[in-house]
Amino acid sequence: MDIHEYQAKELLARFGVPVPRGGVAYNPDQAVYVATELGGWHWAVKAQIHSGARGKAGGVRLCRTYHEVADAAKAMLGSTLVTEQTGPRGKVVHRVYVETAEPFVREIYLGFVLDRKIERIRVIASAQGGMEIEEIADARPESILQVEVEPAVGLQPFQARELAFGLGLDIKQVSQAVTAIMGCYRAFRDLDATMIEINPLVVTKDQRIVALDAKMSFDDNALFRHPPVTEMRDPAEEDPREARAIEHGLNYVGLTGDIGCIINGAGLAMATMDMIKYAGGEPANFLDVGGGASPERVKQAFDLVLSDADVKVVLVNIFAGINRCDWVAQGVVQAARGLRVPLVVRLAGTNVDEGMRIVRESGLPIVTADSLAEAAQKAVAAARAPAATH
Repeated sequence: MDIHEYQAKELLARFGVPVPRGGVAYNPDQAVYVATELGGWHWAVKAQIHSGARGKAGGVRLCRTYHEVADAAKAMLGSTLVTEQTGPRGKVVHRVYVETAEPFVREIYLGFVLDRKIERIRVIASAQGGMEIEEIADARPESILQVEVEPAVGLQPFQARELAFGLGLDIKQVSQAVTAIMGCYRAFRDLDATMIEINPLVVTKDQRIVALDAKMSFDDNALFRHPPVTEMRDPAEEDPREARAIEHGLNYVGLTGDIGCIINGAGLAMATMDMIKYAGGEPANFLDVGGGASPERVKQAFDLVLSDADVKVVLVNIFAGINRCDWVAQGVVQAARGLRVPLVVRLAGTNVDEGMRIVRESGLPIVTADSLAEAAQKAVAAARAPAATH
């Protein structure tokens, strides 16, 4: 789960990470009110969407008067912001964040990620902040510093100091940077985060270290331990299909292909998607119906997959261990009535003979397959056929 910048700053501040003062606004009048409460003469108005590179897309504006703050908020709120990360469809701005604009002399990149390959938290830092880490890696790979955190002892202050000195900070700045780095680590650890990115972490003109921007992502499986974090979820920023899947207890990720997949088990789902690619096709989604693939659950999965207008074919691949193929077949037949795209079904496991009988005797034009490879080939062939249109 991702959260907005202002929410990430709120959480990080609780762990001692220095952030600029600011407030969220949902209309221009609120934005002006926040600016008056903050005081000063220089503010940043930032569009709050789950995406980076907002500044390049016009989602960050510096303002020197209340009138400019109102104009900036009015221009952003309700608009669709298209960035390098949102894709061409962009995201609608529903709120803005108004904060004091901190004059700075240096930008630094600081990131914490869960490296699943080594099963460690990896800290990444670079003296070349203000740009995407991929750009930094291409332009100045030698500037990237990394630390792997040993889980048994956690990130140690001496490691944070080594990073700070490696970034070329002076003695006064190092102690503040260590506070920010250690605060980020504790937030990452204690809140079950999977990513924290501060880009940029700046050195202000008066020699303070401040997190000028912040992103945080969390492990969905651990959210039950953190109700305050769970409450920060913004459904408007999520794929509506994925939000709908969460409501029904389905695991769904939308992709860009045209073959809709309904599968039980994450491993089998990945194998099926690989087989579709091997056969020359493109999966439209990852969908795991889980262990309880009842007829009602299968029907919900069909509705979810077919909500994607790009789907030309639906492929059902079920291996029934805890499930029963006859249960799944009943759901498939129920969902297939009135279906306007080809349907390929492969069943295996418990009660497979009864399940296949239900499918074959349904009287519906359902294509059956005995193996995963055959199912993928038939699905790709149906997607390529001229008749595979809505």
